Amino acid sequence: MKAVLQYRASPGFRRQIDALLPDWLQIAVINEADKEAFATAMRDAAILLHVLEPVTADVIADAPNLRLIQKIGVGVNTIDLEAAKRHDVAVCNMPGTNARAVAEMTLTLMLSALRRVPYYDARMRAGDGWTADLGSFDGLGEIAGRTVGLVGYGDVARILSPILTAMGARVLYTATTPKHDADAEWRDLPALMQESDIVSLHLPLTAETEGMIDAAALASMKQGAVLINTARGGLVDEPALVEALSSGRLRAAGLDVVCVEPAPAGNPLFALDNVVVMPHIAWITPETLERSLGIAFENCRRVRDGEDLLHRVV
Repeated sequence: MKAVLQYRASPGFRRQIDALLPDWLQIAVINEADKEAFATAMRDAAILLHVLEPVTADVIADAPNLRLIQKIGVGVNTIDLEAAKRHDVAVCNMPGTNARAVAEMTLTLMLSALRRVPYYDARMRAGDGWTADLGSFDGLGEIAGRTVGLVGYGDVARILSPILTAMGARVLYTATTPKHDADAEWRDLPALMQESDIVSLHLPLTAETEGMIDAAALASMKQGAVLINTARGGLVDEPALVEALSSGRLRAAGLDVVCVEPAPAGNPLFALDNVVVMPHIAWITPETLERSLGIAFENCRRVRDGEDLLHRVV
């Protein structure tokens, strides 16, 4: 059985694949940029291990033996689910496998934004660390004593909530319905946006959530609040966010995702020293990848043996 992993895999990730790969499974690791090699590899592939490169209707149609698209992660917004249904191709994801890594990156971005790490890091590297504008110190802050609003209450938010509480924050959350076992106070989204000093996004990108953090939502936030996004860039109206940050309405933003990925150098957010940016790697740790390969290879076995698949979406 043949699987294709479309991903620019690091040497360490390749070693993990080799160590865990069952002897009955062949896997081709193809760089996302090599479209020709990917198209060739998919002609006789039964399984696609999908990371971020969009899985279009054409990709699915041009893979006649494809039986499973296995998302390495949770969000399936980059997969044409209707095309998968038409071609009788199963789609599965991996809820929870990357939650701890994403939670830790979310906390990293909160702290970096509050302590203005990009600004001081750049000054230190330029030899100007001790000559910063004195007013910049007035813009620093701690998590303790602040209200953190979690938009969405899945695995990542459930890990974060008690950590933030232990650090001295008051934690709010919003979700489609209140959770009886939540370690935080429920609010509807408008109330959460208005009450929170830090708003952190933890929900999928769908037709209903796309652009939900728009100009009006940003304007409703507290003066000097912070926005954190480790979910999907499309949740946020980026021009409105640039305006809110440039005007001083928002203190800072910490972003692992943006609307256009891979992100070009000209993104206006990158010119702002009150923005911390990472290249959509919140989920990537060796620990996450090991858990992910375990589920992926188990689902490959289930495809081989005709058994029910884990975490099937379509």
